[in-house]
Amino acid sequence: MSGRAEEWVFAGADLRARLFNPPSGRGSDLLVTFRPRLDGAAGFDRPEPVRRFLRRGWSHLYLQSRVNDWYLNAETEAFADRLRSLTEGFAYRVAIGFSMGGYAALRFSRALRLDHLVAVSPQVSLAASVAPFENRYPEAADFDRELGDLARHGWHDLAGTVLYDPFRRLDRLHAEAIGLLFPRLDFARMVFGGHPATTVLRETVGFGAVQDLILERRAGRSEILALHRRHREHAPSYWSECAAACARHGRPEVERAALACQAALAAG
Repeated sequence: MSGRAEEWVFAGADLRARLFNPPSGRGSDLLVTFRPRLDGAAGFDRPEPVRRFLRRGWSHLYLQSRVNDWYLNAETEAFADRLRSLTEGFAYRVAIGFSMGGYAALRFSRALRLDHLVAVSPQVSLAASVAPFENRYPEAADFDRELGDLARHGWHDLAGTVLYDPFRRLDRLHAEAIGLLFPRLDFARMVFGGHPATTVLRETVGFGAVQDLILERRAGRSEILALHRRHREHAPSYWSECAAACARHGRPEVERAALACQAALAAG
């Protein structure tokens, strides 16, 4: 990061935002990323920039919440106001978010003035009245339905791609609900991708392959799916997810074959 400017643009008790490579004038491109949910997360981490974007002259805005509260707390509205004023001068704004971070990208999409989104296995809500199927997160008990309402706070003309594994039932239900609120979004069914749905890519070519598509303005459904399909057979997690799905659906022969593929990859 030598020679690169950076600054806190929001430094609250619950939410923070760090901007790397602030623009010298109007017309720059902006990448926005979010810290995802972390088991036992409490406190802020040390922000690190996505250097492949900085090398291309982009600014990078990193957002994080102190705890796993889905970015909903007493600072949320002030946070959104700051993001709205900060992003006005950028020519192109794209966000990447995983799970809770994907939800936050949808929640703040209007404030961020997003032109494009790549959301990986996001939630539509944790409120029981909106997502009664969701039972994974203890934080759901404190989820503020009104403050977190995507119908009210999201940018409904938002473009981009939501990635999810259709064999992860809860992720599929969230994706279907998100599609009703954001009709311009595309949905990439990353079969046996797991949660998050890019696990196959992380095990093979790395998520940087998706970042390169974003830099080239080609991070659409078909391009990301092509990456997944090209590399999935080389990822142990793909076969473990396949085996688990076969076990659930009573396909023991295919389950055994998938476990054999997983074992072969693990053995090198």
